Amino acid sequence: MKKKVIISSCLLGYLCRYDGKTKKLNEIVEAFKDYEIIPFCPEDPLFGTPRERISVIEVDNTNRIITDETNKDVTELLENEINSFIKKHPDVDRIVLKSKSPSCGLGTTPILNQNKEIIKYGDGIAASIFLKQYTKTKIQSELQFFS
Repeated sequence: MKKKVIISSCLLGYLCRYDGKTKKLNEIVEAFKDYEIIPFCPEDPLFGTPRERISVIEVDNTNRIITDETNKDVTELLENEINSFIKKHPDVDRIVLKSKSPSCGLGTTPILNQNKEIIKYGDGIAASIFLKQYTKTKIQSELQFFS
């Protein structure tokens, strides 16, 4: 049975980023060629591509996911999408996530105050949930993958 790896879809070449582009890294695709690759993007199925950007905004010491132009709180929508994905894929061997993403960033996501100023860097919403759910799985960003 093949090992399983969840990889951010944009790293695999899917045109799923907010701007309709990709961040494909052939090295990651090649490194996991013997794995069952499970593409992951919680934003695309909910909001389509291209779409309004989202940001992590700290509100009352809690991270919320807010759309940049319309200021809509989409935290619960994303949490439900991510938790549904985890139920479909409870056992995986590795996870590689896209750095700086409000969904997938692992310690590299800008956390903004309500004036949209960077106050610190942390985890995106999916990275945060994955760290709690996949406690025995190696989780890294594409930046850590190359270091």
